[in-house]
Amino acid sequence: MKKAKPDLKRRGSGVYSPKQKIVMTWWNDYRYNKYDVILCDGAVRSGKSVAMSRSFLLWAMNRFRGKSFGVCSKTIASAKRNVVPEMLEFAKCFGIRISYKQSLNYFDCRIGNISNRFYIFGGKDESAASLIQGMTLAGVLIDEAALMPRSFIEQAVARCSVSGSKLWLNCNPESDCHWLKREWIDKREQKNMLYLTFHLEDNPTLAESVIKRYHRLYTGAFYDRYVLGKWSSVQGLVYPMFCKEKCCFDMPPDGISRFAVSCDYGTVNPTSIGLWGESGGVWYRLGEYYYDSKKEGARRTDEEHYKALCTLVGDRKVERIIVDPSAASFIECIKRHGRFTVKAAKNDVFAGIGRVSDALSCGRIKISSGCSDSIREFSLYRWEENGRDVPVKENDHAMDDIRYFVSEYGVRKNHDSGFIVMNLER
Repeated sequence: MKKAKPDLKRRGSGVYSPKQKIVMTWWNDYRYNKYDVILCDGAVRSGKSVAMSRSFLLWAMNRFRGKSFGVCSKTIASAKRNVVPEMLEFAKCFGIRISYKQSLNYFDCRIGNISNRFYIFGGKDESAASLIQGMTLAGVLIDEAALMPRSFIEQAVARCSVSGSKLWLNCNPESDCHWLKREWIDKREQKNMLYLTFHLEDNPTLAESVIKRYHRLYTGAFYDRYVLGKWSSVQGLVYPMFCKEKCCFDMPPDGISRFAVSCDYGTVNPTSIGLWGESGGVWYRLGEYYYDSKKEGARRTDEEHYKALCTLVGDRKVERIIVDPSAASFIECIKRHGRFTVKAAKNDVFAGIGRVSDALSCGRIKISSGCSDSIREFSLYRWEENGRDVPVKENDHAMDDIRYFVSEYGVRKNHDSGFIVMNLER
């Protein structure tokens, strides 16, 4: 079969970094094409995902005809948002025609007499492995591999039974005890795997000022993983960047016109409710209600907590109340009174902690010096000492309500995700 040869040099413009060049051409390079797997990890925004998605498309259309491929991320939605658009836009550079069936989660690529189909999968939990089971694939691209269960990735390996098939994985580092680190990266020779670690400097589109900002914003394990690209266990304080001098205020600024409330609800455990106000792009924790039934010697009902919520808010107009998603009875209580709009919180713990860390480092949230329970918990909230990315379930109630708020209101800075088509020869 005569294979299509898209002219990368003619079509591209711009510059690839040396590591991106390896990713783009490894499957056609005598030094690397012996490998069955490529795994790229490293810093955030280091250019690994873009290079892999483009290279995967070129490889598939150069090496196969009439075959099926898998494009995977933690969820189908994240694959459609972060991976598929990059592939489809890049395909246009080579005159590859696309037929995208979004509702059926696949797209067909055609150039000349060559056509291949790319199925989109999500691998967020153990049950996801059944979605890919039974298929015959010529290759699989797995974005966010460290966030997926082992069963899904191993099922993807089993599906790649076509002669010449290869597996493509990329991720940001997690704990050095993570199964992907121990069973794949540490055994890369056994897996016949090409392994590359990317750094911020490997993305030629990042300005020096942006690179310096990443170095400035992250601390601890987040710095090791997201800036240095290291597999690192978390330890010590969850928020080591928190200090009263930088993160607290005595008097709120003038001009606060937006208000919101966040709530972590407990019956035996404490209930923590925070009142927030926004001014100049910064959210201020203006006050809080914190009730510990063990300490006080009596539990409070949903109605008593609701009354305390109303006292905290006063006559302010609140946009919404973000509540612990497990607090069904308290959510219903708030709805029944009809005064406030209520919404169940997002509860991705580790991702939420990253958002709060970023917000604290950027100065996008500030805590009133009168919020003594929040300040106390910031000084005590620690990681478990077992290599897992899990905080100790103590001193975490104000921490949870603050995490709910930051995750809902998106106070984390949005970094430009744009990229340009590049020329390998330059």
